[in-house]
Amino acid sequence: MRLSTPVAALLCLLLGTVVRAGEYQVVTEEWAPYNYQENNQLTGMTTEIVRAIMALTGDDFEVLLQPSMRATQVLRTRSKTLMFSLFRTAEREPLYKWVGPIVEESIYAYQLASTPPVTSLEQLLHAPQITTRHAGLVPQMLQSLGFNNLDKSATESKLLYRMLLAGRTGIIVGDTDAGVAYYSRQLNIAPGTLRKIPIELYRSSLYIAFSLDSEDEVVAAWAKALEQLRRSGEVERIQRRYERPVGQ
Repeated sequence: MRLSTPVAALLCLLLGTVVRAGEYQVVTEEWAPYNYQENNQLTGMTTEIVRAIMALTGDDFEVLLQPSMRATQVLRTRSKTLMFSLFRTAEREPLYKWVGPIVEESIYAYQLASTPPVTSLEQLLHAPQITTRHAGLVPQMLQSLGFNNLDKSATESKLLYRMLLAGRTGIIVGDTDAGVAYYSRQLNIAPGTLRKIPIELYRSSLYIAFSLDSEDEVVAAWAKALEQLRRSGEVERIQRRYERPVGQ
């Protein structure tokens, strides 16, 4: 059957749109409250922002939740891939095209409020044990700061808090303040149980990273959409929902 020229052109346009959307893939890792699975659904602060961006750009890219190491490997090796939420470090800077910042965050160590307070970097460096996750930016960052007392046995963030509460470690490092608030609610940790050690170990902004072969116009469209969401106040509204202090 021969198609008329207008119909054929429309069909090509529609097929082209499907192909373009299918070319890109979005990956992320389990890192609450930014990106995580709840009731078999991917949710989180940055997840909501990314979905809001795609609503503005008209993109419908597939989003996959992967283990941390697998997600970064896919970003490095698969063409036309983007990942959220990533800290933008000097080492990562030339590897990707960046959209953001989405939010700026800091990472601190935490201990039980019932234990003698740690108040200096020197005390942290000489603590008997500091427990962190087994892989990722946080343990790498701590090692670069000279920490030789790391216990990297936690395979997920939730285990850090369980180990601390059970007395299996005295200090944990793994999450931003928003993350600590999230896990405190998840584990029903009463307000005042945890003490933040007042030493900022890391401060950076979270970004969306695109593989270098991503089209500049796609990256620019996402950047424009994020700025539009920021100006409208939507980014701040999403953040506030996830940054409620413990106990609220």
